[in-house]
Amino acid sequence: MILARTPVGYGLWQRLGLFRHGDMDAASYLKSVFDRHIAAAELGGGLAGRTILELGPGDSVGTAILAACHGASTVLIDAGAFAVTDVHVYQRLAEELASTGLNPPDLVGAKSLDDVLDACRAKYLPRGLASFEALESESVDLIFSQAVLEHVRKHEFLATMTECRRVIKPTGICSHRVDLMDHLGGGLNNLRFSERAWESDFFVKSGFYTNRIRCAEMLDLFQQAGFAVELRATELWETLPISRSRLDTRFSSLGDEELRIKSFDVVLRPASRT
Repeated sequence: MILARTPVGYGLWQRLGLFRHGDMDAASYLKSVFDRHIAAAELGGGLAGRTILELGPGDSVGTAILAACHGASTVLIDAGAFAVTDVHVYQRLAEELASTGLNPPDLVGAKSLDDVLDACRAKYLPRGLASFEALESESVDLIFSQAVLEHVRKHEFLATMTECRRVIKPTGICSHRVDLMDHLGGGLNNLRFSERAWESDFFVKSGFYTNRIRCAEMLDLFQQAGFAVELRATELWETLPISRSRLDTRFSSLGDEELRIKSFDVVLRPASRT
C-alpha cells in the first residue's frame, strides 16, 4: 500500500516486476493462453474474418498480433493504458511467433503503438466500462479474459457483463479463467476485511484489488447479464488456507466447498431473449 503511493510512474514498477498486469508480453505464455481460450470456444471454421475482444490485456497488446496471425481483428479493453508502447517489444514478439510457423503482420516499419494496432486491425480502448460505448451491438465473435474478471470493480461487474452480452453476436461465445485467490499471497487474506474497508478508494488503489465475488455469486451474475453458463473446471485447495475465525462476516457463512475454490474456467453463450 505504501509502494502504490510512491510518486513514480507505472513504467518503473513494470520494469521492476511489481504491480505487473499479467505476462501477455511473453510469446509462449501469450500463445498458451490464446490457444486455451480458442479451444474452449470451439469456433467452427477458424478465426479468419472474426472479431475477438480481450478483457484486460494488461502490459501488452500481443493478443492483437496473435489474432492477426489467424486472420482475426481484435478489440482490447482495459481499465487503463498499461500496455508497453515500445514497438521493439512487439517486433520481437512477431519474430518469435513467426518462428513457430505463424504468419504475423509486418511490423518492421512500425514506429508507434498505433502503427502496431493498425497493422493488426486492432482497437485499444483503455477506458474500462466506458470503452464499450465505442462498440456496436452484436459485433464480436469471441470474448475472453485470463485472470481479469476478479479485478473488475464490484459495483461495475454486472454492468460490464451486460455490455459483453450486448456486443457478443447471437452465435458468439465467451471464455474466462477467473482467479479467486488474494493477489499478494495466493490465499484468502482478502476475505478478512469488511466490505466498507475493502471497497474504499484507499484499498482499491493499492495495487492488489479483487472484487471478492466468489464462484457461485459470479455464475449468478453471468446469468443475470443474459448468458447461459457452463462451468468447465474448478481448481480447489485441499483445505481452507485461512482460519474461519479470521474471515469477515460476509464470508464466514459460506461453506467450505465454495471457499476452497481457487480458480475456475467458464464458458458463456448468449441466452435466448424473450
